[in-house]
Amino acid sequence: MQIVGVRFKDVGRIYYFDPGVIDEALLKQNTPVVVETGRGIEYGLIALEKRDADVRGLSQPIRKVLRMATEQDTEQEAANRKKESEARGICLEKIREHGLEMHLVDVELTFDLSKIIFFFTADGRVDFRELVKDLAATFRMRIELRQIGVRDEAKMLSGIGICGRVLCCASFLDEFQPVSIKSAKDQGLSLNPTKISGICGKLMCCLKYEEETYAFLTEGMPSVGDKVHTSDGEGDVLSINILRQTVKVAIRVKSGDDPSTEIYPVADIKILEKRPQCERGCNCGSCRR
Repeated sequence: MQIVGVRFKDVGRIYYFDPGVIDEALLKQNTPVVVETGRGIEYGLIALEKRDADVRGLSQPIRKVLRMATEQDTEQEAANRKKESEARGICLEKIREHGLEMHLVDVELTFDLSKIIFFFTADGRVDFRELVKDLAATFRMRIELRQIGVRDEAKMLSGIGICGRVLCCASFLDEFQPVSIKSAKDQGLSLNPTKISGICGKLMCCLKYEEETYAFLTEGMPSVGDKVHTSDGEGDVLSINILRQTVKVAIRVKSGDDPSTEIYPVADIKILEKRPQCERGCNCGSCRR
């Protein structure tokens, strides 16, 4: 089946549509189109040009591209963005009037003006039934209030990360990937939450980028505390350098002598005994029994 990819936000997820009989020459990247979605009629930009694809594994139904966007459609889209700004101010005022503990993040108005969506964050559940009634009476359209997480909030609001660059989620990541503390451990990073967390308070998305590389490089490497055999004798691993593929080992040539430390390539050592893991499975040795 032939499809095109359409994006509704600058760094949003790409959705797939059936181009139908529309001329392929018109469906160029960043060209505006009008499509039908589950939310109604929407205005978006071509992100992936026409191509053959197997759509059997897609969870969403493939809807058709209704038409290429006209100048009038583009003007309406711009007018909708202005209305969103006005709706945000009205909603903030209504939230204060109802005394609700919620933070309004973003507002989206569908292209056909059939529905307006308010995205918010809150510490817990919020009873916004009266707020919805008030907003519906004000805007005369369907109202949806959607509670989002802190990662989605960071993506919508954007900002500067500790690296000094615009947040990955707000600049090029179209979907969030799960990130675990194991990624930081495998890369030898400090487990200080302030150093490995983004402005959203969650683990930084960039920890995921080199996860496969570090998993490949650490395969077969000893851990700190392991007993190894070297060309100079047996010793205990003091530290490892994953990127250089080297190991620092403390070696005692004779019993009672002070250990000497040497650095060896991983290929030149042999693991004799693995250090016992701790109860949490982190291999730190602090829970050794």
